Amino acid sequence: MSMFVFKDEEPIEKSEAIKTSKKLWRVLIVDDDEAVHQITKLVLLDAIIENRRLEMVSAYSSKEAQDILNNDDSFCMAFVDVVMETDHAGLELVDWIRNTLKNQAIRLILRTGQAGTAPEAKVIKEFDINDYKEKTDFTSNKMITTVYAAIRAYRDIITIQRSLDAFKQLIKSTHDLLRINQFKSFGSAALNNLLTLMDLDSSALYIARNQIDYDQQSTNFILACTGKYVSESDDLDSSEIDENIKQLIRETFDNKSHFSNDDCFIGYYETASNVSSVLYIEFEDDNEHFRSNLVELFATNVALILESLTKQHEIERTQKELIYIVGDAIEARCKETGQHVHRVALVCELLAIKLGLPSEHVRAIRLAAPLHDIGKIIVPESVVQKPGKLDAAEWLIMKQHTEKGSELLSKSKANISKLGAKMAMSHHENWDGSGYPEGLIGEAIPLEARIMAIADVYDSLRSTRSYKDAWDDEQIKTFFIEQKGKKFEPSLVELFLEHYGELGKIQADWI
Repeated sequence: MSMFVFKDEEPIEKSEAIKTSKKLWRVLIVDDDEAVHQITKLVLLDAIIENRRLEMVSAYSSKEAQDILNNDDSFCMAFVDVVMETDHAGLELVDWIRNTLKNQAIRLILRTGQAGTAPEAKVIKEFDINDYKEKTDFTSNKMITTVYAAIRAYRDIITIQRSLDAFKQLIKSTHDLLRINQFKSFGSAALNNLLTLMDLDSSALYIARNQIDYDQQSTNFILACTGKYVSESDDLDSSEIDENIKQLIRETFDNKSHFSNDDCFIGYYETASNVSSVLYIEFEDDNEHFRSNLVELFATNVALILESLTKQHEIERTQKELIYIVGDAIEARCKETGQHVHRVALVCELLAIKLGLPSEHVRAIRLAAPLHDIGKIIVPESVVQKPGKLDAAEWLIMKQHTEKGSELLSKSKANISKLGAKMAMSHHENWDGSGYPEGLIGEAIPLEARIMAIADVYDSLRSTRSYKDAWDDEQIKTFFIEQKGKKFEPSLVELFLEHYGELGKIQADWI
């Protein structure tokens, strides 16, 4: 067939100008007749459907259509002629699209000028097509109506598909995010997952937090950000974020409600009586796929988790500071060199890292290390502050600090305290069994205590005390080499000497 024969029909009234998206609906025309391509494109040239124009791509055979579809899955619909290189080429193409290519979304409109070769009832029953048209009865209005129906059906299928994919992604994201225990990392991961979840083109996302302190002072700071205004600063006011955006975020906090326009969405979420969060999303192209209800679900939970992590972070910071305060107080009572507990903790951390211990184990060792001498709190000042050498009775009292410290820390069920109890109890044990209080030998000494033994002695040797001057590096290295296999574990001494240069920086930073 060389030409459509259109019936007479009423002219279509021109509508007012419609704002169109930059995106296009892509339509594939599969027909071996050039005239069919020309007429289809002419009829649909000015069509605007769901605020998008059409982009029409031509294929002149079933084989050419397969090549196109194999490399491009962005077509929303296809007009398919039945008779092309064979009498059933179009039907075979439909079967290939649905069963081999597994494309269930594209809407397929079968067109034929020879209905007898492919009866409508048989084709509709046996092939997964969405409409069947005879070319002789296919007017321009009917063509446009068919395209509208097909594109809207495709849009709805894609929306459902996106929602299902988003739901799967939400479950996966939540699982992955809950494994992150640092709020900065969590916030950044949450933003990146939100982009994937929404299938959203965005040039900027931020999560900002506002807290009203006990003195009624309000502070705004950035929990996480991604995009063109990524900022190193945690403070909203001093960040590189555009001033207009900062103002929108401040107004959202003040108004306590969501805000949106064509360029952005700002969600407001209260996570406590004195704490709220704002999620800012800036659209790069348009907000066609933006679904505020999905953002509500995701962002509300992210804000709550971030708040929980923030509080956990504050609690941990407070606990860490208290641990160091207690450690410093003990050292001050013993008239030790200042910052000893900080240096010992960092040396333990470095050795644990070099040993390849898991990050959580390393962190626990660093936090527990300042408590290794907590038992000295029960040792009389006359003993701990004695400038000279202790006599036998005094030494017996001093040695009790290991067991007393372990007893104090063992009363707690917290993992850090339990680890601290082991370090307090055994950090004076020697690899050859000559240490105290239990005379443990080799690997019977807890690993954490073996690490602490090296860190404690190293810092003591480098420090000036009432009874000695600070040793230089060569003296310290010689001592550890001599004590390898006696006082200290041989492999730990080798690791210690291998990374000795890094230890010096710790000493320099905490004089």
